[in-house]
This record gives sequence, structure tokens and C-alpha cells, in this order.
Amino acid sequence: MPVLWLFLIIVALSAIGFVVGRARAYQSAGGDARNLHSLPGYYGYNVALTALVPALAVLAVWLLAQPMLIENSVSEMIPDEIIAEGSNRSLVMSDVRRVANGLDLAVSSGAMTNDEVNALTTDTSDIRATLGSIGVALGSDVSPEVLAAAQSYRSKSSTGTLVMTVVVLLLAIGGLALAYTRTHKDFRARNVVERGVLGLLIIAASLAILTTIGIVLSMLFETMNFFRLHPWTDFFFGGTWSPNFRGDSDLSILPLLWGTLYISFIALLVAVPIGLFAAIYLSEYASNAVRSIAKPLLEILAGIPTIVYGLFALLTVGPMLVNVFGRGDQGLLGVEWMSGATSVLTAGVVMGIMLIPFVSSLSDDIINSVPQAMRDGSLGLGATKSETVRQVIMPAALPGIVGAILLAASRAIGETMIVVMGAGAIAKFSLNPLESMTTITTRIVSQLTGDTDFASPETLVAFALGLTLFVLTLGLNILALYIVRKYREQYE
Repeated sequence: MPVLWLFLIIVALSAIGFVVGRARAYQSAGGDARNLHSLPGYYGYNVALTALVPALAVLAVWLLAQPMLIENSVSEMIPDEIIAEGSNRSLVMSDVRRVANGLDLAVSSGAMTNDEVNALTTDTSDIRATLGSIGVALGSDVSPEVLAAAQSYRSKSSTGTLVMTVVVLLLAIGGLALAYTRTHKDFRARNVVERGVLGLLIIAASLAILTTIGIVLSMLFETMNFFRLHPWTDFFFGGTWSPNFRGDSDLSILPLLWGTLYISFIALLVAVPIGLFAAIYLSEYASNAVRSIAKPLLEILAGIPTIVYGLFALLTVGPMLVNVFGRGDQGLLGVEWMSGATSVLTAGVVMGIMLIPFVSSLSDDIINSVPQAMRDGSLGLGATKSETVRQVIMPAALPGIVGAILLAASRAIGETMIVVMGAGAIAKFSLNPLESMTTITTRIVSQLTGDTDFASPETLVAFALGLTLFVLTLGLNILALYIVRKYREQYE
């Protein structure tokens, strides 16, 4: 049974449980709701949640665990000789899954029967031709080992799905029946439902924490594998980034870190003055009519996808900078300092434009949180509007503004698409903003793109880069949140 159908059946059983639970509560109270311990709806919610929540929880866990268990079991069927020829086990398992999915599609389309699929035992091009006729492309003939593994994968997946369907339906029906039999006028349905909802809220709140822990642990374990294959001294203190996937690579983070910080610095040079001045104008000088129009228009920039900013950098800002700083005698300055559209300045300017609403919105909120009494006191002492802003409001809001700038910096450090398309792919140390450079995020994408061997240092280095970037941005976020909260405590 498809998962969608199973989900809809569980939801339907839950809805039925709500109706029958509510009706049973009314019946036990003689039709008078005043005789019930809780409101009638609570009895229905109790039955509905008891049928829905355990079944959905088991369904979610099963869907996550079954593919991993089956893949681990089937991968043991692949001999080491096939692994050696296929470069690594993950690539061979992708072929196994592709063949298994193709066999399922062949059965569902009527091209083959289950008996014919199970009877396939030889390595022939007929298998490839049959799967190709229904849109499943294979790069080569199917070997007997891959075919046997695909048949086992398909069989175990089918059995697991059948068992999952039976278990989930039994849980839903059993939960509905149990909650229905417990429903009567003296049952404390409200207490049970509220405790259940509280538990769901706690689980939902814990998911973010558990997800963060899972991300950190996954990167940490792979980073440890990387440092077993590559010296950590070269990673943290080397001066060259030169992966070649043939060994003897130089994998130092320092050139990438320099490019990341350099581009982020230029982005902040663009975003901070413009965003801060916009925030001062909107909060202190603009009328309500102007503010109601200008603030939403400014924040539209925050809703533009970063890939659009990347295209803007590649097609507009880069060529514009080349016209100014490049083309030799044909350029506006008559020199050729810039050889291509990709450069640190290109990515930094566009990233700064992207960060303007980020800085402006946070700074606007912080400036508005300064007590009005401080403004009134300054104006009452004879200070002008500009003097009040410069000597009273900005010093009071400065800690919060610094926190907003640090948050914007962490956002800039983690940006990917703009630097991929606007900064280039050269890892080096240079102070020239008109040269191409690359960043940590760009290299992470590059190292994990394509058919790579996940056991090589050149691939595992992406996890070390990711963990370093995570620690860097986490530190900036913690510092920024500490500064913002410290500032807010002064006026609350």
C-alpha cells in the first residue's frame, strides 16, 4: 500500500474516532453535557489523538529505519571484487537501487511479472533493454551480483512495507478502540488531552535541538575520519589549497578562510552604512505614511532568492566593474586591473545589497526600543533632532546595533550561491579586491559534487570545512545574541 494511502487511512480513522468518542461521551452523560467532566470535544480529541499519534510515530520511524536496515543487509551480498571494480560500495548500491526501482516499475507497468522478475538469474542485455523500454536508463549490462542484490532489495522492501502497513493499521485501530472503551462521563479527557498535547509540544521543541546535535555529530565523525587520513597541522596551518584526488593534496583552510572573511568584510562595508542610515531615517525622520511604504519595499530584498543575486552579480555587477576597471584603453579608467567579471568586489557588493534589509530591520527594531523618555529629555534640554539622534539615541542603541552587525556577518560568512557565481574559484591570499577568490562554502559544494570517493581526504575535507564554518558562525551568533540581550535588559 502506498504511504500516502496509509496516511490518509490513519487520518480518516482519527476523524472517525473524534466523532464516535464525542458521541459516546454524550451517551454516557444521558445527552446532557453538564454531566461531563470535560467539554465534549475533549473526549473526541482523546480518541482521535490516541489513534493518530502512535500510528504516525511508528510510520515515521519505520520509513526512516527500513531503507537503512535493508541497504546494510543487501550491501553484504556485494562481493569485494565488484566493489573494487565499481570504485566504492556506495556507487554499486546506487546501481542496486536503480535496478530494483526499475524492476518495480516494470512490474507495475505490465512489462514483466513478479515471477519473471524473480526468475532473472543471468547477465544479459535483455534486462537492460526491458528496463530501458520503460524509461530506466542503465550505464552498462546488469551483472549477476547486482541483479541478485536488486532482487533481494526489492523483496525485502516489499515485505517491510507490508509489515509496516499491518503494524501501523493495527496501532491506529487498537488506539481508537482502547480510547473509545475508556470514554465515559467521568473520564478526565481534558487532563489527558492537555498532557498529550504538552508532550507533542515538548517533542517539537526538542527536534530543533536534536537536529543540531545530529548535524554536529555527523560532521564531527567525518572530520575525525579526515584527520586520520590528512594531518591537522596542514589543514589549520598550511598555506595552499590544492586538491587533486590522486593523493599528495594540499588541503589548508587558511586561503579559503581569507577569501571568506575578505568577501564578508566588503559586504559589510556596503550593507552596514546603507542599512544603518535607512534604519535611522525610517525610525526617526520618516512619517508614518512614508514608513509604511518604504519599509516593506526595503524588506522585499530579503525575499529574493540568493541564486537571483548570484545571476545579478554574474550578469550585471561583474560586467559593470569590468567596464570600469578592465578592458585596458576601452575601460573608463584606461587601465586593466580586472580581467574577468568574477572577483571579490563583485561578490562583496552583491552580498552587501542582500544584507541591507537584514541590517536595516534589526537596527530599526533596536532604535525603536530606545525609550521615548530619552528623546523627550534631550529635546527638552534644547538639543536638535540630529543632535538627539547622534548623541543620545545612537549611543544607547549601539550595543544592539553591534549585535545586528555580527548577525549579518555570520549570514555573509555562510552565503554560497552569490560567491559561487560572483567570486570565482581560486583559493589564494591577496589584498586585491578585483581578483577572483573562493570561500569555504564554495569549496564544500565543489568537493561534494560529482562521483567522488567518500573515503578520500579530498572529499572528507568538506566536513572539516563545514565544521570549522559552523563553529565560526556559531561563535558570532552567540556573541551577537549576548550583546542584543544585554542591551535589551537595560530598558526592560
